Amino acid sequence: MSDSARRDALALQTPLCELLGCRYPVVQTAMGWVAGPELVAATSNAGGFGFLAGATIAADQIEADILKVKQLNGDKPFGLNFHMFQPNAQQLLDLAIKHQLRAVSYGRGPDKKTIARLRNAGIHCMPTVGALKHAQKAIEMGANIITIQGGEGGGHTGSVPTTVLLPQVVDAVKVPVVAAGGFYDGRGLVAALAFGAQGIAMGTRFLMTSDSGVAAATLQRYVEVKEADRIRISYLIDGMPQRMIDNEYLAMLEKASPFKRLRIALSSAMQWKAQTGMTMGHVARVLWQAFREDPAALAQTVMAANAPVLLQRSMVEGKPAEGVMSSGQVAALIGELQSCEQVLQGIVAQALERLEVLGNLRGNPT
Repeated sequence: MSDSARRDALALQTPLCELLGCRYPVVQTAMGWVAGPELVAATSNAGGFGFLAGATIAADQIEADILKVKQLNGDKPFGLNFHMFQPNAQQLLDLAIKHQLRAVSYGRGPDKKTIARLRNAGIHCMPTVGALKHAQKAIEMGANIITIQGGEGGGHTGSVPTTVLLPQVVDAVKVPVVAAGGFYDGRGLVAALAFGAQGIAMGTRFLMTSDSGVAAATLQRYVEVKEADRIRISYLIDGMPQRMIDNEYLAMLEKASPFKRLRIALSSAMQWKAQTGMTMGHVARVLWQAFREDPAALAQTVMAANAPVLLQRSMVEGKPAEGVMSSGQVAALIGELQSCEQVLQGIVAQALERLEVLGNLRGNPT
């Protein structure tokens, strides 16, 4: 690293950088079918911290992908994302410990015993939440870093904007908070730090890079979006609020009858079952657990397979008109595909510039 790069890193250093072992307080989120070994390695090589999307990697491929990241990034720290309802959730936990990964991320999280096992192995537990009560519950369960995602973010998100949710959580918890939802440049990083966050997490900004590996036809659709109101929340994919870009498939779902949407969900569920190797016994246990917790959530659980299957069509197969495109509203502000290195260096340069301007304002009162 050059002397100037070291100075830049120090200027933006927060405790999060030490915890995660990265130069800059910028996290790449674990987007299904997007956050593979190449993107994770490119992120860490550029100075950020990346999460491998373990939820959409085949069970017999996940360890090879972990090793590939280590090979590509010179054994720099990175993390792994998982969901406890995955049939191979235990495998992912074991691999995170075996390979001494720096952190794990998750939504609906594991129990206290599992989190304690990870923490005792030196792994930071970093769930993503969209409400203060969920942040507090996650910390009670053992999480030691919290990512909050405001309504501007992509994928599953809540309705509370980041500018409201972030200060609310920062004021209420004692662990490091990472801000997500609406971030894509150095100005956002400075704003998040001013709110009290220790860094930012970005999904869409990393998806829209030349390192993401997303199919070219799909990336072109992202770049063509110029208006944020084309990126909106829908409940039709898996019954939960999910922000995505308007397209032909979403328009079809909106016109479809409830019976047709259920038929599509069942077809997706069977396809997802085949891809993940999930047994009928595991399916039955997941559905029974959902029914016991909330009978109204049973249909939503059946629909849950829609998201990964429809994302796969867009991100992997390059058929954006036949799948869905999760996206934060910032996609409308990104007009070109840069590398992760260019993105991180641009964020750092702009953040340092804004900090210098703010310092000059402080030194020149009116």
